[in-house]
Amino acid sequence: MIVKMKFLSITGPKDDIERMAGQYLSKYEIQLENALTELKTVRDLRAYTDKNPYEEIIRQAKEYLPAGLKTDQEFPDITAEQAANILREAESHLTELRNKRAELSEEREKCRVSLENIDPFRGLRFEVHKLLKFRYIKYRFGRISKEYFDKFERYVYDTLDTIFYQCSSDDEYVWGVYFAPDSVADKVDAVYASMHFEHFYLPDEYEGTPSQAYEELKNRIASLDEELSEVDRQISAVVGEHADELAGAVSHLEKLSASFDIRKFAALTREKDNVFYILCGWMPEDQADAFQKEIEDDKQTFVVVEDDHDNIFSTPPTKLKNFKLFRPFEMYVKMYGLPAYNELDPTMFVALTYAFIFGAMFGDVGQGLVLLLGGLFLYKKKGMDLAAIIASAGVFSTFFGFMYGSFFGFEDTLIQHIWLKPKEAMMSLPVIGQMNTVFVVAIVFGMFLILAVMVMHIVVCMRNHDAEGTWFDTNGVAGLLFYGFLVACLILFMSGHTLPAAVILVVILGVPLLAMAFKEPLGAWLEKKKAKFDDGVPMYLVQTFFEMFEVLLSFFSNTLSFVRIGAFAVSHAAMMEVVLMLAGFTNGGSGNWIIIILGNAFVCAMEGLIVGIQVLRLEYYELFSRFYKGTGHAFRPYELKK
Repeated sequence: MIVKMKFLSITGPKDDIERMAGQYLSKYEIQLENALTELKTVRDLRAYTDKNPYEEIIRQAKEYLPAGLKTDQEFPDITAEQAANILREAESHLTELRNKRAELSEEREKCRVSLENIDPFRGLRFEVHKLLKFRYIKYRFGRISKEYFDKFERYVYDTLDTIFYQCSSDDEYVWGVYFAPDSVADKVDAVYASMHFEHFYLPDEYEGTPSQAYEELKNRIASLDEELSEVDRQISAVVGEHADELAGAVSHLEKLSASFDIRKFAALTREKDNVFYILCGWMPEDQADAFQKEIEDDKQTFVVVEDDHDNIFSTPPTKLKNFKLFRPFEMYVKMYGLPAYNELDPTMFVALTYAFIFGAMFGDVGQGLVLLLGGLFLYKKKGMDLAAIIASAGVFSTFFGFMYGSFFGFEDTLIQHIWLKPKEAMMSLPVIGQMNTVFVVAIVFGMFLILAVMVMHIVVCMRNHDAEGTWFDTNGVAGLLFYGFLVACLILFMSGHTLPAAVILVVILGVPLLAMAFKEPLGAWLEKKKAKFDDGVPMYLVQTFFEMFEVLLSFFSNTLSFVRIGAFAVSHAAMMEVVLMLAGFTNGGSGNWIIIILGNAFVCAMEGLIVGIQVLRLEYYELFSRFYKGTGHAFRPYELKK
């Protein structure tokens, strides 16, 4: 169901808004609206412009405190100034350590990069810094792919004035250094570049060969790691010694910050020399009553409840509240669209009809129990709403399995049917002749579902004071009378009873049909307005004729659509008969149980998925579309607690 909402205006002295929010609003759910927008008719309102004084200190604290710092202790007497002082004192101790850690980390990263650059050239038996003294020879460190290196050696190397010294290689690249005379260095560089030679720059601040520099860097990184560990230990010691106080201070300031931020929804007004805040928002009815009762003795806080929603600019939000058994089906409802506040919540209707229709289409005791137990297991382990829906469908699959006498495809073998066997049950109808019983029952069941959702449509229209929709819509009173009488006549005729006189048929069917045809002018007449025909009366009559043809066709097609319930019940029995035949269980054979298990698993998975989709289609297209728009917006309470 949809929770009833109340629109509240909360007011009090400007400087008291934080106390009120922390003391009261932190206990209740309220969706705050912008007071300046809601109170358009109130003069001399202005917005809060004060800056949040807690944001900066909280931001700084999160920079120097470990992430996820929490405490179970409470500090009820701590003030904002005390909390800020605790954090500032910790910052003075930690900032120096964190700066030192940053410097060490930066140096370690530089050493790591140098180490990676030197590593491929450890095979060079020459001191790197001595290369800098070459006056007439140029050198380049780098790598070249093996594919191009082979071509370079075979076709180019002997024609150039260069020496390539290979230091190392792997599956993709050859690493090394090449030398060339200064006079032809540009030409040699161009040739190497054409071979996709990639330059690397080795650090020249180390003495000795690359291998010696590599070991020196490794030792330096190890030393830096030890220094970093020591700094981390010191930081942990500082934080650990005051962890509860620090976490409590941050938590307290965050709560105050959230309370302060509530000002962006408030408006200010002046009464003589006093300035007051005004907050507006939607609160569930039961919580609004409790809130009003709690502030009765509070002389600083006042609440006004607006009971007439027509005097409010914002539309009430929608909060769904259903029994735990039906709550998973809210997923299907929200997929179509959240109900508007004045609409009906179809969750319970969907839960009952979806599970029932699924069971009728997929009736098997064994497979139903598999769905039930599997769905319950997943719901308990993962909390999946879809798993709970599958479990609910499994209950009705098991029920209809007993009705059909089916247990893992064995019909009337392990259990006897209570009602009928879908494939074999037939009944005789006038004009039509022999017809499968489940088809007939499915159509009749669909008729009553359509009538039920028409009643829901009428209720919704009455709630919204929509006279035209209530009386003259195809799903309103006129449509209900027309379709209901048509259903009654069809049942009387098929059951062999006498139909009402022709005059009665014409009147009872004709009047609602005419009411639906001329719903616009009739609706305008009820609202005491003048009917408008933008394209003229003749065009309106032509358009009405085709619209009524479409309405009659939709009544027929929507009703016939429920045949799929019986069709899937029959197809399930037929598919399981094929599985039994493949397994050799027909004609008294001993059978192959592996095929039975695999066949049941296949049918349960494939047909279960198809049936689930088909039932959802029936819900959306044949039922929802008649009474439900799904134009609501969700109730989003303002969170004061972090």
